[in-house]
Amino acid sequence: MSKGYVYFLTNFQRTTLYIGVTNDISRRVWNHKEGKGSEFTSKYKLTILIYAEEYDSISDAIAREKQLKNWHKEWKWNLIKEHNPKLKDWYETLRW
Repeated sequence: MSKGYVYFLTNFQRTTLYIGVTNDISRRVWNHKEGKGSEFTSKYKLTILIYAEEYDSISDAIAREKQLKNWHKEWKWNLIKEHNPKLKDWYETLRW
């Protein structure tokens, strides 16, 4: 079974959030950065990886993504800031 990842992207101004799930986070975030991600991320220029979680299976990651998508916006930002208080782009530090 392959690993799964839930990730949050934002824009330069840090005003819009996108939650995604993938089995290859480096490739998927690169696709977003190249404008080849989803239509939503391309439209709002969501290319900055500000948070991610790793799971042992893609099904666990999908379940977590669904849970996070139901959270209030403030809860999502609190989770992100707990692990990334300066809202830096984590893409360059990916070791997955």
